[in-house]
Amino acid sequence: MNLQNLHEGWTVRAAEGAIPPEIGARPWPATVPGTIHTDLLSAGLIPDPYTGTNETGLAWLHRSSWVYSRKLHIAPAAAGERVDLVFDGLDTVATVSLGGRVLGRTANMHRRYRFDVRSATVAPTTLSVRFDSALAYAEAMRDRLGARPCVYDHPYNFVRKMACSFGWDWGPDLQTAGIWKPVRLERWRVARLAEVRPLATLDADGSTGRLRTHVEVERSGLEPARDLTIRVTVHGVTGQEALPAGTDRAVVELAVPDAPVWWPAGYGEQPLCPVTVDLVEAGAVLHQYTARIGFRSVMVDERPDGSGNPFTFVVNGREIFVLGLNWIPEDHLLTRLTRRRYAEAVDRAVAANANLLRIWGGGIYESDDFYDVCAERGVMVWQDFTLSCAAYPEEDPIRAEILAEARENITRLAPHACLVLWNGGNENIWGHEDWDWKSALDGATWGAGYYYEDFPALLAELDPTRPYHPGSPSSPGFDPLVVHPNDEHHGTRHEWEAWNRQDYTFHDRHVPRFCSEFGWQAPPAWATLRAALNASDLHQNSPAFLLHQKAHDGNGKLERGLAHHMRVPEDFTDWHWAMQLNQARATSYAVEHLRAHAPYTMGSIVWQLNDCWPVTSWSVVDGDGRLKPAWYALRRSYAPRLLVLRASCLIAINDSDEPWDCPALLRRVDFDGAVLSSSEIPLSVSPRSLSVASVSVEFGDASREVAVADADGLRAVVLGAEDFALAYKPEAMTAAAVAVDGGYAVTVTAHSFARDVTLLADRVAPDAVVDEQLVTLLPGESWTFHIRTGADVDPEAFVAREVLRSAFLPTEVR
Repeated sequence: MNLQNLHEGWTVRAAEGAIPPEIGARPWPATVPGTIHTDLLSAGLIPDPYTGTNETGLAWLHRSSWVYSRKLHIAPAAAGERVDLVFDGLDTVATVSLGGRVLGRTANMHRRYRFDVRSATVAPTTLSVRFDSALAYAEAMRDRLGARPCVYDHPYNFVRKMACSFGWDWGPDLQTAGIWKPVRLERWRVARLAEVRPLATLDADGSTGRLRTHVEVERSGLEPARDLTIRVTVHGVTGQEALPAGTDRAVVELAVPDAPVWWPAGYGEQPLCPVTVDLVEAGAVLHQYTARIGFRSVMVDERPDGSGNPFTFVVNGREIFVLGLNWIPEDHLLTRLTRRRYAEAVDRAVAANANLLRIWGGGIYESDDFYDVCAERGVMVWQDFTLSCAAYPEEDPIRAEILAEARENITRLAPHACLVLWNGGNENIWGHEDWDWKSALDGATWGAGYYYEDFPALLAELDPTRPYHPGSPSSPGFDPLVVHPNDEHHGTRHEWEAWNRQDYTFHDRHVPRFCSEFGWQAPPAWATLRAALNASDLHQNSPAFLLHQKAHDGNGKLERGLAHHMRVPEDFTDWHWAMQLNQARATSYAVEHLRAHAPYTMGSIVWQLNDCWPVTSWSVVDGDGRLKPAWYALRRSYAPRLLVLRASCLIAINDSDEPWDCPALLRRVDFDGAVLSSSEIPLSVSPRSLSVASVSVEFGDASREVAVADADGLRAVVLGAEDFALAYKPEAMTAAAVAVDGGYAVTVTAHSFARDVTLLADRVAPDAVVDEQLVTLLPGESWTFHIRTGADVDPEAFVAREVLRSAFLPTEVR
């Protein structure tokens, strides 16, 4: 196999649409892989769509067409040699031509395309790819097949393109187009490895690994078929199977004694074993495939237990409480993503003590780099099929495309040890039941065939080693007409009533078996806002700020949610901090509620880890990779050991392999530091379990008292009133800042009760990162914050009022 990458020498020109005169019809330099947005940005022809109100001004791109082209010289094919042109990804409605001859047309960004060009002319010729409007294609397909409901204006359910390309309640509407993955020529003889699926499992003995490698070959068709051999090697074990002439499939099964066992983060190590698959003819290797696999077993326990149906991940025979985060594309302009950026993003999840990322169904099947990084770090991956918040036609050509992309991506992702679940899609079953779809559909197909028949059948054929769930949320094994797909007693649940209409304390009303979506909004970090908006736009009601708030009535929900606990500030600096603080509290409250109900509840997947651009959203890490206060709250709430204090109980959670035995000191203290009551509660918590101790917290003056539980350096607090009724003191703390190696240190000392003390360090230096946030101090206590930055600044800047914050808001409020 000889490979020639075709990434150089491309140009792009406009072919159709309302093209600005400065762009015109002339060719411009193009980068492959890339998209029209990244190419026009590089040429200085469009402004950054992520800043100001530029997104709106680029809507003309939605209905434009573009032609990418380059000169290509294909050397003559040798006798018996195949020459294939391979595109790993085309976004999305494309026509591929060589020397003016159409090789094929595509309408699916989630697939790979291969064209036989052996007969192409030897003389230099032109390779071109024309991209037409995905929106126009989707509208035409909708008119042809009949409209189906979806949650946004564009009919994204009628084209196999990343759904959030068309905008989402956290993402821009850009509708990219281009050669978004590598392209190359492949020259080969006799046969090639067309499909390799190495499926690794662990036997019940816990030490014998098993690798079952399914192989399909494509023969060239240019000469008589020959006898071939498939040879597989892993961890010092080799096996092979003959592939006689006339056959094109084989399975090689290997047993690996004393196999290194792959574990999720927090449960063990993550050894990955290289596997090599050789296609051999007469001792010569024609084609080789390599990957890394991990030996582990995985299942989801859904057996009825008298209370409903649990949803419990079991890896290598051990039940795992999922500490998860939902993942959306890390950048809306996908071709800018690198392995390094994936690693940085996943590392932020790992640092927050997460053990699972759910790849949401409105995005993409991620790069292999992403899954490699997750496997190396022990982060389990829940993979949605790419269907989200819509009724999807089950007629061709949509059905054929969905099944083809599913087959291809099941095969591609098979080696990755981190992949532990396939899920039918996001909120489609729920939408069909609750979002007034049925009357609009009037009997038309909506996707049930995919979730209950096609996907299970494909997985039974291609990957029976991993569990499947029909949708998030859904109640597995039940007709949705009988058991509601969002029923808290069965399967998975999404909890959005709290954010949309209630308050984060609404989580107390439901105890789900597994919560795969819930969250609370906040704006991004200050430095991220400053980079995206002009200074004059730094206000919660400015047009530019609102363009970066995509949720329906998002600011209204933020303010109503805050008003349950604090007065809503008018000043934008205070408003920004208050919203970030409320998100942090909402995140902790929900997570602690879920963890406190283990093992009845066995999973928490926060919506969401990341953003794809600078936006107000539910993310705990903003679009520039900065940590919001909610990330620090999540890190604490996802820690292996956690204290949760309520007015009537103290809950100690021990999600580690060691017992936790220590005393907890429970005190009621007034805001000036006087201890009003004190007791010691012995904690004895077995590994991977929790204990609940009954307590009675009764406040004398609820506006001036706090109950505090301390154990092993952990602290939990409960108050008798909301912040707007608490008698915080304006001068509750003093601070001193000094320069230290690598940055600065700020020591804060409390003279009165100081709640949720936080340093918003990026307000001083955009690269500044603080080691901790949301620290609660009693009078007389001190805490030193360590700030990492390369900036040379006055240390006193870190103790300025807008930087050193707490729950006390001193400005005028409404």
